[in-house]
Amino acid sequence: MRVTGVDACRRGWVAVTLDAPETAADRPGPVWVAAVRGHESLAGVLDGDDAGVVGIDMPLGLPESGWREADRTARGLLGPRRSSVFAIPPRAVWAQASYQAANQVCRELTGQGFSIQAWGLRAKLLEADRYRGSCAHPLYEVHPELAFGVLAGMPLALSKHTAAGRDLLRRAGIEVPRIRSAPVTDTLDAAAVAWSAWRIAAGRAVVIPGRPQHDRHGREIAIRY
Repeated sequence: MRVTGVDACRRGWVAVTLDAPETAADRPGPVWVAAVRGHESLAGVLDGDDAGVVGIDMPLGLPESGWREADRTARGLLGPRRSSVFAIPPRAVWAQASYQAANQVCRELTGQGFSIQAWGLRAKLLEADRYRGSCAHPLYEVHPELAFGVLAGMPLALSKHTAAGRDLLRRAGIEVPRIRSAPVTDTLDAAAVAWSAWRIAAGRAVVIPGRPQHDRHGREIAIRY
């Protein structure tokens, strides 16, 4: 079983591909890193990828109005790490050229504004949205904080990028090598997303919310882990 996890990074995107024997389908390991690679574009980092499941740490699916239930549910599960999940506003918000204009449209559509940190996702979010509509294989939204929480047996109180987070991956059988084109933190996130992609492939992943919303193309707006 081959799966891939993808995370955005400063220079573009980083992908971690894991090969997992089918005999490991009932437990976290053994799994091992087959490849770690980076590229400036999402299409480039996934070019030639033959994974059965690809997970990505990026919001997939934008409602026409209102907020994403997946984000609200995820925040409720993460306890002290809930701020790592941004509230993602409707599609029309992301069509604006500036944060000020986007925030105004958000208030008109939802009655509330949204964070400048969420706006910082705009370029990568729209790139992932375009890629999802054109790629031949399914692309699943995964949040690494939720994956680390499952590995730990509880929501993490400290940053997943501490030695404890790396140890959680190691105990799952995942050794994450460093590459020059991506920061260690983003590579760790991509590895956690890959682990969740393996759970998706094995039919063990949790889907939130229980009744996903759908975008204008009928695609699910859901987070898996």
